[in-house]
Amino acid sequence: MRVAAEEIYYRLQKGKFSKHKFKHKLKKMYKEGTYWGTVAGAYVGMGHGIQRICGTRDWRNAMLSGALSGALISATKNNSRDRIMIDAITGGAIAIAAELLNYTIPIPN
Repeated sequence: MRVAAEEIYYRLQKGKFSKHKFKHKLKKMYKEGTYWGTVAGAYVGMGHGIQRICGTRDWRNAMLSGALSGALISATKNNSRDRIMIDAITGGAIAIAAELLNYTIPIPN
């Protein structure tokens, strides 16, 4: 959706609309959607597996599943060890933040 919104904004700003560029943006949007769907699937799958093994659902499980997902996705891109570790740390940090936000921000009914 981000790619589509960018494309619409730039096209409206320039007043041009190229069929070739539109197809290119649609392909880019498909690739990004597939990528983020894979990331989400890896995170949820690992989170569920860790929850089943540990028997609890807490921030530690989120951190571990985020770190494993970050490392796995990074490793599939043939990144260096340092980059894989950075992506694992980032994945764990994002997962902890999301888990803590779920418990600290009340959602009105």
